[in-house]
Amino acid sequence: MMVSIIMPAHNAAAHIQGAIDSVLAQSWTDFELLILDDCSTDSTVEIIRDYTDSRIRLHVLENNLGAAATRNYGIRQAKGRYLAFLDSDDCWKPEKLKLQLAFMQENKVVLSYTAYDVMSADGKQITGRVDVPESVNYRYLLRNTIIGCLTVMIDTKQTGLVQMPDFKGAEDTATWLSILKEGHVAKGLTEPLALYRKGNTSLSSNKIQMAKHIWRVYRENQNMSIFTALTHFPFYLWNGLVKHLQTGGSVKLVK
Repeated sequence: MMVSIIMPAHNAAAHIQGAIDSVLAQSWTDFELLILDDCSTDSTVEIIRDYTDSRIRLHVLENNLGAAATRNYGIRQAKGRYLAFLDSDDCWKPEKLKLQLAFMQENKVVLSYTAYDVMSADGKQITGRVDVPESVNYRYLLRNTIIGCLTVMIDTKQTGLVQMPDFKGAEDTATWLSILKEGHVAKGLTEPLALYRKGNTSLSSNKIQMAKHIWRVYRENQNMSIFTALTHFPFYLWNGLVKHLQTGGSVKLVK
């Protein structure tokens, strides 16, 4: 079963080699890596073109699209039944695809995720871990955005074409919510199979911005009334604090 891996990249020269190498090191070899360069001005494209592996498909976009539209472009080019996502500064552990694909086929789930470790900005230290529950339904995800995009795998035979809505900083959560709203339950592997790179940006401003993004998802994407949104939002804030402590104190926003 082919897995299509979606990797957006924008001025990612500092870390993209590590991300690509972690994909090429996978024990599961039936995959394609679609790298979508979103108008980089550094050496990102040159680094990618140095790779000769035929499973890497580079698309250099003519216009800057942003995270959601860039991922959506890649998804539309994908040939595999299963979709996975990896940002250009994060990494996977070698057994990630093999274990997750077997898990999905055994449990016949539409969406799966895994626990993940958090590494320092320079990639030299593990600073935290995000543990995950064995299952997540729609109501749970509204209150706890525990699913890391870098860990997700989706069975498109069950979902059809997946497209991320344009909610900057929360487009991934909005996508998982839309899938689970159909009655599906996501299943998780509690083993950490990915490495998330901790950002250096301001925690306080990021947390405020992320809260605003989630509120917009509630109201505009999930079409909640203010009252219904308020019944979930305090739980989101509390669980966000817990996640912050798990990750060692920093949150990275997709720009």
